[in-house]
Amino acid sequence: MFAVRNDPCYASVSDTVRAPRAVFHAEQALLGALLFAPHHRAALANVTAGSFSTAEHTAVFAALTTLPAPGSHATNLTWLNQVLATARERARALTVSYLHTLIQVCPQPQHAPAYARMVEAEHARRRLRTGAGHLLQSVHDTSLPDPVHTVLADADTLTATVDDIATRFPPRAGLLPRTPLPPPGPAPDHGEAAEEEQALLATAAARPADIRSARWLLPGDFTQPLHAGLWQCLVALDRRHEPVDPVTVLWEAQQYGLLDDCEPGEILRLLAQPTPSLEHWGERVLRRSLLASAAHAARRIGAYADDPANTPFQLVVGSRRALADLSAIHTRWQHATGTVPPQRPRPALTATRAGPPTTTAAHATHTPR
Repeated sequence: MFAVRNDPCYASVSDTVRAPRAVFHAEQALLGALLFAPHHRAALANVTAGSFSTAEHTAVFAALTTLPAPGSHATNLTWLNQVLATARERARALTVSYLHTLIQVCPQPQHAPAYARMVEAEHARRRLRTGAGHLLQSVHDTSLPDPVHTVLADADTLTATVDDIATRFPPRAGLLPRTPLPPPGPAPDHGEAAEEEQALLATAAARPADIRSARWLLPGDFTQPLHAGLWQCLVALDRRHEPVDPVTVLWEAQQYGLLDDCEPGEILRLLAQPTPSLEHWGERVLRRSLLASAAHAARRIGAYADDPANTPFQLVVGSRRALADLSAIHTRWQHATGTVPPQRPRPALTATRAGPPTTTAAHATHTPR
């Protein structure tokens, strides 16, 4: 009906999104359907202006849902001019020709609910990507006075987003995303972490009565495999109610195979400088582990959201698995610090949940012989 490929508004929209993704065309089809048959908007409760990927499409949808529906056929110029005038308050570059383009590129106006689901699915993907980005930014923000508090708040917000998406998309098959896991983040400076872990181990060997109160600490919280193995030795001796000192820990370390790559004298030196507080160093180690887990979860969810092959339900399953380890560490952090978890109501879900939280612990190469 109109030749508009050279239309300035069309150029402005298409140029801002080089090689438009499939959702761009779904947005055009949905808007065209609503321009042609405004009565379809009554069935689009979950789509909002914020669901669209461009400012122009956001402005057109906002106008369509703000104005009263016309009483006659939707393609009359009065209706289009009303939509255009309202939409231009947000996007000045829009033209009436682009509105006609939207109508032209819509294959079947009666398929508006299907187009809306596509738009909603892509919006869910962007919400997850944004939430994961905020979480990762908080992990690395050195200006925060209490990074753990901020990170956990961001994680709760991201979890609520995942739950909300799950209520909007009924489950199909509970398949995990096939997206390859992202590479590890930048290698941290383990110098400070190693010193804190050594202080913890030496203090535990000197004050074994305090080990029981730090059982919330797991081998996977340590950055060094040797330190993780020695913590296992300390906990094992304490559970068996056997004497604990540097020599007994050394003997236990031999049973765990830790002496295959480490000299006995190195372990004795490592355990020779205790400090006053085991809890202090334990919380430092756990805090570092929590932040590392949050960063890993954020990178995983970001990778899932960046893969357009993942369905919304796959994003839900993958995101819940990614957040499971962080949730487990969060619980242990509450035990360590004596904080009471806030009760956040969770919506009733039809989606099947991912498996129970698991914590992958770093462990020694050998089991006790």
